[in-house]
Amino acid sequence: MSNTQLHTDEQQGGVLTDPVRHPGSAASPVRTKRAFVLILLTLFVPGSAQIVAGDRRLGRRALRVTLAAWALIVLMLVLVATNRSLLIGIVTNEFTSLILILILVAFAVGWAILFINTLRLIRPVLLEPRIRPVVGAALVLAMVLSSGSLGYAAYLLNVGRNAIGSIFASGPAIEPSEGRYNFLMMGGDAGADRTGRRPDSLSVISVDAETGKTAIISIPRNLQNAQFSEDSPMRKIYPDGYDCGNECLINAINTEVTNEHQDLYPGVADPGAQATLEAVSGSLGIKVQAYVLVDMEGFSKLIDAMGGIRIKAGGWVPMSGPMVDEANGIHGMPEGWIPAGEQHLDGYHALWYGRSREFVDDYSRIQRQQCVQQAMLKQLDPATLLSKFQDIAEAGTKVVDSNISASQLGSFVDLAVKAKGQDVARLTIGPPDFDASFSTVPDFGIIHDKVRQLLGSQASPSAGALDDAMVEPLARLAPSGGQPLAAGPAAGVPLTQPAPSPSDFTPVTTTPDGQPITAEMLNEFKRLGDEQSIRELVATNGQCAPL
Repeated sequence: MSNTQLHTDEQQGGVLTDPVRHPGSAASPVRTKRAFVLILLTLFVPGSAQIVAGDRRLGRRALRVTLAAWALIVLMLVLVATNRSLLIGIVTNEFTSLILILILVAFAVGWAILFINTLRLIRPVLLEPRIRPVVGAALVLAMVLSSGSLGYAAYLLNVGRNAIGSIFASGPAIEPSEGRYNFLMMGGDAGADRTGRRPDSLSVISVDAETGKTAIISIPRNLQNAQFSEDSPMRKIYPDGYDCGNECLINAINTEVTNEHQDLYPGVADPGAQATLEAVSGSLGIKVQAYVLVDMEGFSKLIDAMGGIRIKAGGWVPMSGPMVDEANGIHGMPEGWIPAGEQHLDGYHALWYGRSREFVDDYSRIQRQQCVQQAMLKQLDPATLLSKFQDIAEAGTKVVDSNISASQLGSFVDLAVKAKGQDVARLTIGPPDFDASFSTVPDFGIIHDKVRQLLGSQASPSAGALDDAMVEPLARLAPSGGQPLAAGPAAGVPLTQPAPSPSDFTPVTTTPDGQPITAEMLNEFKRLGDEQSIRELVATNGQCAPL
């Protein structure tokens, strides 16, 4: 026999006895090991199993797709490190997100086809009967981890795409004003007896466009004589401010414009919300560029979707019963109480916590609303968002409306990441920063000064970190001389006593003589008509801190 023939026979023998491509001649343990190796190859390097044990042409094509996918992942990681806003913009853009969904679906289907092909290469009939179900289960598990994960990611991306399209506008991007983005947050009810939502909660979240430093400015719903911005169509009707009697409170603008002045806002999706934004801009002396309107009736669904919020409550908060004396603001027996101390609130109780104002004034409610907002921002971390994304997105479409452009979500989410963990400065146009009469006869010059000081202190590199109190006292917003600005005689007197910070206020859980406060005790005072005792025991319920 010639050397050439011997070499050919050896080659053929080697091929026929190769346990990877021809497992028929291999021992049973080798076949079992081969089956699991092929599954792992398909899971971690799709296409490689076909190259070593099957159709090499199919394997090479799949491997090219795998390498392209890896390159795409590397590119995304680079963008995470260098340009998160661009990456988020790609994911949230209506067109590019659709392309990504189609790519993910194609990858999922292709990966599933490779696993089916791998099952053919394994040739289960060659395995021992007791091994076959184990190998089958391993292959199904690997397919779920790979194709299933990609398919679920495509589904979540589609849910987010639909939610973004439902909540956010398609208009042009907004530009920062004096280096800041100012967003008006409105919480209101859209009851059957109302045309449009009447915003009973108004606050401006002002964010430095570079650093993410954030300030919250709360406006009482009963602010009178609100000033419209110079470019507002409503300024022609109310050139001296929204002053037409006791009913002309700032939260009534939405309803009035919706009912009577929609023609002043042609092409505007929500004229009432836009007019309220213009009134807040003029009253604070800053340009508010966008609004977010939250339907309070659906608010609880959003918090439930997040898994609730955690707070430290300074005092007991009633869940008020039906109104029995509207003239004097007296309710019937409370339906329940939210105790002082550390609490984990579901949506229903968080809504009551932010809404209730029985036995206290509106400003205690404003402080609690600020606390609920901050708790939501603090606790909506990436892990919560990813694990509950579908519920949060679906709840958001029923709860939130906004004129923020969807095209700008990337930069704003990136800004929110910068803001997370930084101290939040606060100012309330009322107690504890001004006396209670200020909202009735406001001095807008003083308001403008205080807002400039608040935002200016954040912009100054030498300014110290502001105390993380529920409401920043004016003493900390004073000019460099250290003295708070004096209020005019008709403007109310600014309060200068510092509000307690989350680290130093103690929840009031006992009476002055040391007796524990209970729901039964508070209800008994209510039955006896002794509301003054209740007011004294719950007077600190405006104090609150997120946990």
